[in-house]
Amino acid sequence: MAVSFCHSTSLQYLRSEKREPMADNYLEKQYEQYQARKAAWEKAKQRHPQVKAAPKSTAPYQEVEDIETFITLAQERQLAGRHRQALYTPETLYKGYRMGEPDSYAESYDSRVYQHYLKKGKHSDDMRETLARTLHDHAITHAMNRLLESYDERRIVGIMGGHGLLRTDEAYRQIVRISKRLTEMDFLLISGGGPGAMEATHLGAWMAGRTQEEVDEALRILEKAPSFNDREWLDTAFQVCAHFSQEHYISLGVPTWLYGHEPATPFATHIAKYFENALREDGLLTIAKGGLIYSPGSAGTLQEIFQEAVQNHYLSFGYASPMIFLGVDYWTDEMPIFRLLEHLVEKGKYKNLLLTLTDDENRIVDTLERFAGEDQNYKEKE
Repeated sequence: MAVSFCHSTSLQYLRSEKREPMADNYLEKQYEQYQARKAAWEKAKQRHPQVKAAPKSTAPYQEVEDIETFITLAQERQLAGRHRQALYTPETLYKGYRMGEPDSYAESYDSRVYQHYLKKGKHSDDMRETLARTLHDHAITHAMNRLLESYDERRIVGIMGGHGLLRTDEAYRQIVRISKRLTEMDFLLISGGGPGAMEATHLGAWMAGRTQEEVDEALRILEKAPSFNDREWLDTAFQVCAHFSQEHYISLGVPTWLYGHEPATPFATHIAKYFENALREDGLLTIAKGGLIYSPGSAGTLQEIFQEAVQNHYLSFGYASPMIFLGVDYWTDEMPIFRLLEHLVEKGKYKNLLLTLTDDENRIVDTLERFAGEDQNYKEKE
């Protein structure tokens, strides 16, 4: 299928009755002009030796005449197997990893893809590589959308926060409790799918339907490796998964190989892992139409706050969603973003923001539940 382009001015010219007929020697003149440009280029190279002709393209399939054939060839070759049809699971992402052997992570599918990603370059100039990544990410988005179709969009909630949050921190446990309750109330919990606050989100969803005593037991297992930098971080997570099986509740993690040094949490039953972080970041905030909970975090979390504020300000998807800040002291003193947002709202710089600042888990759950049951005129009840 050939692709044609038609500029508006060209259309005007073709429709004009005043245009001159094409000269009989039109092609000869075009060739003469080409020869003149070529001669001028040769002279320029002689006067300025540092001027070099552009290198010939090394792009694959350069003889292919149209994009449809190009993509067909890429799909047929499967391009290192990175063109998927379904979301990842912990089993597929960590295939090759062996319990009790932390160093075997290097043999896992996740690690091997990440090493290939680094070898080819995070911003590769190899067209086969970039096309493979694009096809992979497109397939991931398609599979993720199929999963989300079965959920009320107002019951899809995201929890954002720092990857450095330790499993032993009280904030970690608080996120686990909130996520567990929301999952049991038929919310779908999503996060960036990594360690720290993200892992706590999925641990809570994984432990949905279980007692607090069982949650405490799971946390005791995880305490052996508080940080994702600890050698047994992944092992202890798989131990919890094996000890407390989960067949009823699900959660969605959306990590990226851009931050491949941060392992994806095995507690996310469905994993949409991307190569392109910008696509992943925008998609993560877009699908959380039921609201976002911001636990303490740094640069990445701040980016997500303002990116979501823009979507809500412009009502990009027809209505604004709750922005809940968990941690009064943190968001007013240590990182006074909440004060700034309030100020901008008062000045009229931001509109439609549904802001909540609290340490109260019950208030968070109640806010999200009421929003899920209300129309787009929902307002936070003080």
